[in-house]
Amino acid sequence: MKLLTAISLLFITLLITGCATSSIEQETHTEYQTYVQTGELSPVTLFTDTQGNQINLNSSQNAKLLVLFATWCPDSQRAMNALKGSDLNLDPNLDIIGIGREENKEALDKFAAEYEINFPLIADKDRSIYAKFANAGIPRLILLDKDNQIVKTIIAEGENPLMEVQW
Repeated sequence: MKLLTAISLLFITLLITGCATSSIEQETHTEYQTYVQTGELSPVTLFTDTQGNQINLNSSQNAKLLVLFATWCPDSQRAMNALKGSDLNLDPNLDIIGIGREENKEALDKFAAEYEINFPLIADKDRSIYAKFANAGIPRLILLDKDNQIVKTIIAEGENPLMEVQW
């Protein structure tokens, strides 16, 4: 009975707080901070996706959408489903890159298959990429222009996670 009560309390806590913070962040009551500002260049431009492909943002003249997410997070799952079904996913002038915070290749490959993701996913196991953008909060959408300048940052929790996505 105690286990059932503990699980119920954990579930209620996750519903109330969303999944924008990890258990460490919840314990320290971390407030959301964004480390990048509109007009600044992206602090990261080189990535290696789960398939071993190198991605250099400087090699593309497209706008970019960086999606910082976690596979276990319902808000991230909702954002990925919304993205998959949106016109953004089909835009030839937009590069979408998913960055799995504290995720490994195997978890991201499974997630990509389950959610039918057709854009590259990056494993950020040690949170080193995420830490260049923010301290807490997922999913985060980072909109970049063709020159990799930050246009907007969005914490995409809620029922319509793509509502604020506009360049």
